[in-house]
Amino acid sequence: MPTMFRDTVRSILALAAFTIICGFAFPLIVWGIGQIGLSDRANGSLVHAGGRVVGSSLIGQEWKGAQWFHGRGSAVGYDANGSGGSNLGPNSAVLAKTVKDSLTATAKENGVAIAQVPVDLVTSSASGVDPDISLPGALLQVKRVAAARGLAAKRVEQLVRSQTQDKTLGFLGSRRVNVLRLNIALTQLRSP
Repeated sequence: MPTMFRDTVRSILALAAFTIICGFAFPLIVWGIGQIGLSDRANGSLVHAGGRVVGSSLIGQEWKGAQWFHGRGSAVGYDANGSGGSNLGPNSAVLAKTVKDSLTATAKENGVAIAQVPVDLVTSSASGVDPDISLPGALLQVKRVAAARGLAAKRVEQLVRSQTQDKTLGFLGSRRVNVLRLNIALTQLRSP
């Protein structure tokens, strides 16, 4: 019996020690490192404008109207709680129709030929809340946005280029533009 009692006590002590280490100490250390070294990212990469939070640079939003740059489509209605793709495969007639309709609408809205529309403007991302578009996707929208705001297209293009982020680590992915940050900067651009 004493051996069983001793083993039970050791088991309880081990459980308590691992609960403290794995349940409290480790998460606290990880949280502290995040707050010290990566505080913006650890707190959601929140974007502020006009003294209030207007979104996260990590989560796409829907932008309506000719005066705004539009991001990628979303299969989940830009809801980060249920992010995900449409799960439609390359042989899906529904996907083909959706892309064709989006392609036609995007080309018409921006006054360009269908062949000029970048693929990211007519397809949704795997998460459904991608915050970025390609540089060609942003440049395609310059004339429409400039005309809607009464700005020179050259000034809007310069703004797009100033908001362009390089490839991750210099070689991963492609050059991209965060749509939320671009549209916030756009609101501060005044006509000459």
